[in-house]
Amino acid sequence: MVVALAFVATAVSSLFAQAMLVRYTRTRRPEYRAWAISLALFALASAALATGTSTGWDQGTFRVFFLLGAVVNVPWLALGTVFLLCSLETARRAQWLVVCFSMFAAGVVFSAPMDPVHGTAIPQGSDVFGALPRVLAAAGSGVAAVVIFVGAVVSAARFARDPSVPDRGRLAAANGLIALGVLVLSSGGLVQGLVGHDEAFALSLAVGVTIVYAGFVLASGRVRESPNSHGEWSNSSSTSEAAPIEEHERPPGGSSN
Repeated sequence: MVVALAFVATAVSSLFAQAMLVRYTRTRRPEYRAWAISLALFALASAALATGTSTGWDQGTFRVFFLLGAVVNVPWLALGTVFLLCSLETARRAQWLVVCFSMFAAGVVFSAPMDPVHGTAIPQGSDVFGALPRVLAAAGSGVAAVVIFVGAVVSAARFARDPSVPDRGRLAAANGLIALGVLVLSSGGLVQGLVGHDEAFALSLAVGVTIVYAGFVLASGRVRESPNSHGEWSNSSSTSEAAPIEEHERPPGGSSN
């Protein structure tokens, strides 16, 4: 059951990452790049989870799972929200912070002393790592999850209050789905720690990433972006005049300045 759920999480996050990468190559909007990186990291972490729970854990597999799944993937997802909610200058500073944090965390996790792991049960970081890797996981995932959740809730409330936004009800619902998905993902480690069931942990990952992906599909489905002759992007329903992407056409998480 755990292996099957891990493969579901891998498939969904891979699909999400591919969709975000396609959008980034078409629009060059930095939030899509950040989301593509985050979901690619999540897919690799889910693949490591599937490997460990099916063939048995070793130190290398668990280090990859812990680094990509518990430490660095949520900050990259939150970076997309920062690009939408904040000024470009602020977002670029946040991007360098995330890059430096990811590099530092990789060095710490891959070099930190670690107790042996074995079997197919999912190990807990508190049982195998010292303080620093666990602090990095708490800081990275915890702070970043708050950024995503607050950003999604604020933008959902903004869409719900603004009658000038087309399909505002659907966009508000999409933001709500993203906030819910992030909450489910953030609760995965807590569920495993309190309940102790690997199935509950793997289920929270599969369900959480599916809900987040559904939120982005719901928000992005209304608009089909297509290039015009000037290299700008406009709605598929637009006339021959180029139209810049408006705030309500952007994916959930807010609007860029």
